[in-house]
Amino acid sequence: MTVTWEDLGWERLAAGVGRRRLPVWDCTAGLVVGADAALMVDAGSSLGEGARLHAGARELAGHRVTHLALTHPHFDHVFGAAAFAGPGPEGAEVYGAMGVGAVFAPGGPGREALRSEAVAEGLDARVAREAANALVRVDHEVHGECTLDLGGGRRVLLADVGPGHTGHDLVALVPGAPAVVFCGDLVEESGEPQAGSDAVPSRWPAALDRLLDLGGEDALYVPGHGAVVDAAYVRAQRDALATRFGVSR
Repeated sequence: MTVTWEDLGWERLAAGVGRRRLPVWDCTAGLVVGADAALMVDAGSSLGEGARLHAGARELAGHRVTHLALTHPHFDHVFGAAAFAGPGPEGAEVYGAMGVGAVFAPGGPGREALRSEAVAEGLDARVAREAANALVRVDHEVHGECTLDLGGGRRVLLADVGPGHTGHDLVALVPGAPAVVFCGDLVEESGEPQAGSDAVPSRWPAALDRLLDLGGEDALYVPGHGAVVDAAYVRAQRDALATRFGVSR
């Protein structure tokens, strides 16, 4: 019997493209399947959650996950990364926005900040420490854009469109009918966009303009938290952020 996306708790968005809304923080993880490669977009909030995502992704793809794109350096999106990018030939290549690797550097303040944030948000202290200690090296920091070839005509564009929600915001565009854009937390649907101490509010509206230029009017936009939205929603959120932070066009 063929296993469907829905059988495994995933939402199918287009042929070979889907996402899963994770519990507790309603964080989205995405999957793009090619003929002989697969891209995971974000990795969940713990090593255990990452391992469960990886198992489901492998079953849906029929082969290993070869690439992992991290949309931004917040614990609920990156703490499961080591489940995909462990040592050896089975490990996925990790992509992030320019400069994000420094946040994950061993012994640096970035790891401790992520661990502290996770505990403050309710993640078990032992689980948070384990995940922070296991944070992976970013193999490829994207400056501008890069294209991944997943085989069988499936290509994915990764674009460093930030800063905005953080100093290191990466999005993934999957061309098609419809096109699908994984936005990370540049776009949120289940609540008001969160602007923490690492946000760059003055640049956030411009990042959303770039996002809309990439996806176009007919794309599906997958927020970091919440239901899939359309271009009109992203544009309205862009305008609301500009008003909130006093940013002129």
